[in-house]
Amino acid sequence: MEPETIQPEITEPVTNDNNKTNPSFRGGLVLGLCIGLAVAVAVGVIGFIRVRSYTGLIGETLDGPTMSKIKAIESVIDTHFYDYEERNLTVDDMREGLYDGLVGSLDDRYAQYFSKEELEAEIADNQGVYYGIGAYVSLAENGYPMLSGIMDDTPAQRADLRAGDIVVEVDGVSTYDMSLDEVVSYIKGEEGTVVTLKIYREGEDDYLDIDVTRGAIESKTVTHEMMEDKVGYIRIARFDYVTIEQFDEAYSDLQAQGAKGLVLDLRDNPGGLVTAVMGVADRFLPEGVLFSEETSDGNRTNYMCEGHDPIDIPLVVLVNGYSASAAEILSGAVRDYGVGILVGTTTYGKGIVQDTYRLTDGSAVELTVGAYYLPNGDNIQGKGIEPDVEIEFDAEKYYDKGIDDQLNKGIAIVKDKMQ
Repeated sequence: MEPETIQPEITEPVTNDNNKTNPSFRGGLVLGLCIGLAVAVAVGVIGFIRVRSYTGLIGETLDGPTMSKIKAIESVIDTHFYDYEERNLTVDDMREGLYDGLVGSLDDRYAQYFSKEELEAEIADNQGVYYGIGAYVSLAENGYPMLSGIMDDTPAQRADLRAGDIVVEVDGVSTYDMSLDEVVSYIKGEEGTVVTLKIYREGEDDYLDIDVTRGAIESKTVTHEMMEDKVGYIRIARFDYVTIEQFDEAYSDLQAQGAKGLVLDLRDNPGGLVTAVMGVADRFLPEGVLFSEETSDGNRTNYMCEGHDPIDIPLVVLVNGYSASAAEILSGAVRDYGVGILVGTTTYGKGIVQDTYRLTDGSAVELTVGAYYLPNGDNIQGKGIEPDVEIEFDAEKYYDKGIDDQLNKGIAIVKDKMQ
């Protein structure tokens, strides 16, 4: 599964407008397909696409007339394409384009085709080893990419990039209607080189041109600290392979210091690996269903929380409109089991699931394969999770004065419960 996005560990195949408009935050929420900005993304391939409703459709697509038309298009390109030799195109380039186009025709914004090289880079990204600027990117509904999260102590943070920034151009190239892979290909680069992002930021009178020096990024997905009055704080930026171990270290350290309450910060967390969120949940949630997945044939599979050591101190979970996918699974389970209080604003609302299928040639296809449901049976697709205590984020106060009203409210609630 994905998602960015929930997605599982990558395995072998399994059965289980040309008009440029000014970007606006109206309708510009995260779509849930999130990847780090980093050096990351023959007909037999089709047999591994396990989506029942498309099986016959794909067979009909690759019929005689279609193959004839492909041959006709090939002939036109061979005869008339002006830049053919200059571009150094190969047969493999053309084949990769066909595979990518086939997946793109599904009208699934989460579906994507990975070449072998792109898949290896994506796996490295999820393992927390890559180069880039240290930001997460998602697609916004206005056709532009948006920075959905900024990693601590990275080039993006030092350049004052912020979650919610809309990337309008990269080095002078418009990003309108680009895929995530295209955006990343423009932003990635060698360590020490500079990339210029034209940013639309709500509240600014004009676009911002921000230069960012690319660097080596160590994906620190979990940070923590002990705050006053023994209130522990843990922030999970994303659910990657390294997250479980990092969470263990943070949670154990706070327990050793005698934490009497905990604030878990999932704001701007775009999701990630289902194995990671399950591993984190096992550390502090009670035993029971973490979430269930329903596939296109109506079958449901329950994903269980083992409940090793259920939390017995006051807990607040911070969420916002950029908390998506796996972050919503964890915060939803906290709500449904009654072990904590959600504080902030309504989450994004991604209640669908992606699976990634590795093909025999090393490439892969990622598709939406079902929907997930929280422990109480809710599907949050397009709705999100409403917090128990709603409080807006005051960006001006935070960036100008360093005051985080949402965090302060969470701490106050924990302290009150500690009494």
